[in-house]
Amino acid sequence: MAQALKGLSVDALSEFEYEGQALGEIVLPSIRWRTRRHHLLDDAPTRFLYREFILSAYHVGRAFEDFLNKVKPRSVILFNGLMFPEAIARKAAQAQGIPVVTHEIGYQPFSGFFSTGEAPRRVVDVPEAFELNEAQNARLDAYLKQRFQGEFTIAGIKFWRDISGLDEGFLEKAAQFKQVVPVFTNVVFDTSQPYANVIFEHMFAWLDLILEIIKAHPETLFVIRAHPDELRPDSKKQSRETVRQWVKENGVADLTNVVFVDALEYLSSYALIRYSKFVLVYNSQIGIEGTLLGAPVICAGDQWYTPYPTVFYPKTPKALRQKIEEFLAAEEITTPEEFMQHARRLTYFQNFQVALPFGDFVENHGRRGYVRFKSFPIERLKPEHAPAVRVVRDGMLEGHAVFSIGEST
Repeated sequence: MAQALKGLSVDALSEFEYEGQALGEIVLPSIRWRTRRHHLLDDAPTRFLYREFILSAYHVGRAFEDFLNKVKPRSVILFNGLMFPEAIARKAAQAQGIPVVTHEIGYQPFSGFFSTGEAPRRVVDVPEAFELNEAQNARLDAYLKQRFQGEFTIAGIKFWRDISGLDEGFLEKAAQFKQVVPVFTNVVFDTSQPYANVIFEHMFAWLDLILEIIKAHPETLFVIRAHPDELRPDSKKQSRETVRQWVKENGVADLTNVVFVDALEYLSSYALIRYSKFVLVYNSQIGIEGTLLGAPVICAGDQWYTPYPTVFYPKTPKALRQKIEEFLAAEEITTPEEFMQHARRLTYFQNFQVALPFGDFVENHGRRGYVRFKSFPIERLKPEHAPAVRVVRDGMLEGHAVFSIGEST
């Protein structure tokens, strides 16, 4: 196998198969995540890493098959199922008919999302009869108030430091145009991207289309907002293929009807949404939040909220362009009332019923982005004492599509 991998290009490695397994494809998300790129460089370091990942995936798969044959587990629980050790283990378990549960961080602090499907997608099935009562609406409003002020963390990371509103310089520039349209990007190596790239091959293909529209509409001010996680400060998790680079390579900053907001600029995305005619988003969380702020949102990438009527979601690049052109020409845009209703139901259900709380057991670590166990009696981890643990146990044994916790907790 090592001999067969020698001399292969990155493209050939991505298509590499061995003993009936598409190892190159299985490893690809891990390579993109580790190199912080979507478009991989065909250089010696990348080829070396790709070969080593493929060899590792093969060995993990063989070892895990032996482990399954020996232990014969009732079910298997893994991290998100996308990185190659988990992805190959998942395939090994599924090949033997063993149920697999994957998990990802939730949007609430110290929470987790568990699913027998693909946890990174966070797709949930909200019951048709589910409607928010007065207390639930108040709880959601309190959460959204904090969120829109930038007061939130994900995986222990606080993305917004000193969030700022729209300054006078921006407002003076915006006043020279007929309308303002923000363009919200994402991080190309993020674990959501393999699921997002349905209409477009990748986010930059969408940006290329947006650039054509920008050039055709000098009367509109487009504000391109790079995702804050793209150049996360004090972290090695910084993208090596950035929107900043795309802007520079395409001369976007030279266009008079464009304002580029870099990842390290803490301008409030929510203030920008409130000031805009409508919103363009690839697949980030800001899409459903735009709807919650009352803005019309056109989404270009598959996301956990797109299966529900929460945003405008054209299914082809041509349809997407037509919808944008339609909105640019319209004097007034009417967002269906059901978008807001579904956005509120989905956001509440996602945050407070399927985000299993583990705050009783973990706390922030001194190292940014990490957590550690609190000190607690081990007895508290028993299902009868911990609702979240009980939900995980029952979900694993009963095969729930998505694990959900009751309102009482």
